[in-house]
Amino acid sequence: MNRFLFLIAGVILIFASCKKADYQKVTHDPELYRTTVKKLNDIVLENNFPPVIASRNYVYANIAAYEVIAAGDPKHYRSLAGQIKHLTAIPKPAKDKEIDFQFASLLSFCFVGNAVTFPEGSMAIYVDELKQKAKDAGMPSDVFKNSVAYSDSVAKHIMAWSKKDNYAQTRSASKYTVNRKDGRWIPTPPMYAQALEPHWGEIRPMVLDSASQVPAPEPPPYNMTDKNSTFYKAVIEVKNIGDSLNKEQRHMADFWDDNAFKLNVIGHASFATKKFGPAGHWMNIAGIGSKIKNSDFNTTVAAYTQSSIALFDAFINCWYVKYKANSVRPETVITKLLNPDWRPYIQTPPFPEYISGHAVISAAAAEVLTHNFGDNLGYTDSSESEFGIAPRTFQSFRAAAQEASLSRVYGGIHYKHACVVGNMMGRKIGRLVNEKLQLKIK
Repeated sequence: MNRFLFLIAGVILIFASCKKADYQKVTHDPELYRTTVKKLNDIVLENNFPPVIASRNYVYANIAAYEVIAAGDPKHYRSLAGQIKHLTAIPKPAKDKEIDFQFASLLSFCFVGNAVTFPEGSMAIYVDELKQKAKDAGMPSDVFKNSVAYSDSVAKHIMAWSKKDNYAQTRSASKYTVNRKDGRWIPTPPMYAQALEPHWGEIRPMVLDSASQVPAPEPPPYNMTDKNSTFYKAVIEVKNIGDSLNKEQRHMADFWDDNAFKLNVIGHASFATKKFGPAGHWMNIAGIGSKIKNSDFNTTVAAYTQSSIALFDAFINCWYVKYKANSVRPETVITKLLNPDWRPYIQTPPFPEYISGHAVISAAAAEVLTHNFGDNLGYTDSSESEFGIAPRTFQSFRAAAQEASLSRVYGGIHYKHACVVGNMMGRKIGRLVNEKLQLKIK
């Protein structure tokens, strides 16, 4: 009889462990995290978040997810508390309660993603789906309850910290005043939109000491009277390239356009089309790198988080430089002085030209992704396929960043020097992030 009871107990134990393994196969799958980031990306796209604000959406959601992972795996991951600006110690999990930290990290990501986007509750249905997945896979009710509770505690901590980054204050800051002096930025067609986020350089960075920590050289002075001046040659270069674009150059410009809200005007009719912004595009690339390297859940979360921090700080630095330099766009100069009918291949965004945002943020993200997944990791980026744009293949993240930078010249919206300098600055920012942040414990 005792032997029979022992066998029964063994069968029950095996069954219980199998059920545990079953639900962990679902909640610990890195593809689920990639899908969750993409869900936030879709919400950002649908609701027309400008690129700088989108970077804020991604960074706080990813940090919330990472902090749960670090709490659950302290032997291999360090908290970002004390490593990034003003983030204090995260609530610790109770030692006597079993928590599925990967599941909790997904919920924390969604909690914060829901809070920093609009309309309120955008991720609610998706969260319900995540919870149902866990239940259907056999997650015990106590583990489910403990995981949800811990997720909420971390997310609320991150939200409280996020509210002190000066974002709310910049919502009521003074509007940009247009100065029509030659060489200064003015609104461009077809939207003639007001300057986008002129105070973004005042947002609290994560790793940078200040928005100005990585300085940019002064742009070439405006000079359209001397055909030998650096500025005049830069303008002519953009015009000539735009007048003779080949198929490959147009593909590059379209692929990296990343215009979150393009106004299309046909006669008296107008309509908008949307794409992922540049930060969303690089979030997708982080997911591609994770998938190629077959990274586990925790490594995937760490890579997304470090990349989002680099993107966030790079935007702050870039926007500080943009509104300090306040440089005129090629379209304004060319249509005024050279050809009134000239138009860039892609739509000029509503903020000053120098330096190139794509160049800065792409190079910063590429440095972090190279740090996480290695150099010369060839990949095909199909992020733009849903917008009808064919994929492109790259030999490395840095090669992709270089192309993203150059694409803005092909698009007709940047002078080449703004892209060269921007790429250089982005690399510096990415390296600073790699040096200062110690996520993995070796």
